[in-house]
Amino acid sequence: MKNSLLVLLLLSVHLTFANAIVWSKTGHRVTGELAQKHLSRKARKAIFKLLDGESLAKVSTFGDDIKADRKYKEFGAWHYVNFPADQKYADSEPSKYGDIMIGITTCISKVKDKNNAKEDRVFYLKLLVHLIGDLHQPMHVGRLEDKGGNDIQVQWFKRGTNLHRVWDSHMIDEYGMNYTELTASLPRLTKKQKKYIQQGTIYHWVEESQDIANRIYESVEIGENLSYRYNYVWWSTAEKQLQKGGLRLAKVLNDIFQ
Repeated sequence: MKNSLLVLLLLSVHLTFANAIVWSKTGHRVTGELAQKHLSRKARKAIFKLLDGESLAKVSTFGDDIKADRKYKEFGAWHYVNFPADQKYADSEPSKYGDIMIGITTCISKVKDKNNAKEDRVFYLKLLVHLIGDLHQPMHVGRLEDKGGNDIQVQWFKRGTNLHRVWDSHMIDEYGMNYTELTASLPRLTKKQKKYIQQGTIYHWVEESQDIANRIYESVEIGENLSYRYNYVWWSTAEKQLQKGGLRLAKVLNDIFQ
């Protein structure tokens, strides 16, 4: 009887953990799926060859997948950046552990260099796909003192969570679509609108994400119960960030493989 209860408990923990990560994976896959649709012919061909036919949606979760292996611990700090709300990234003191901006620029350099071994180029390409997605999740550009909202405890439909997780997974979970459905449901844009979104550099984009993060911080109180109203108010912002991430990832990749 005790063994049966233990098995059920372990199964419950496993299912809870799986559910906790699957929707943040959905967001990354939306970014990859959308980018795939906007690759140039040259970039599409080069990426297909490097990834042996795997899609950008499939490899988009790679950056999180490797966290389970301590061999890749050094890349952990590449998923986010924290700098003061009243500063630009370029004016802030960089972390000695690295950050998402260092990660992205390193990945671009590694993938672009054809003298690097294919294995290395593939590794950094997969990581790049993931990091561009992270750059557009505003709480990955949050404040150091609360670890990008991880220390801000709130409730989601009366269940304990934190502000970072609300943006990483809960809102997408509540929307209830898989990544292909969500990609297809994104707002229709003209060529001019897409080109406008793709303007600028990662340094412009990180400050844009920080501006959104600052508004998100102001939108909640510690312990507040967030539910339908919060999702209604903020979903369009989350949707736009997914769309920007996909279009800008395509731009970065098209520039690499031009």
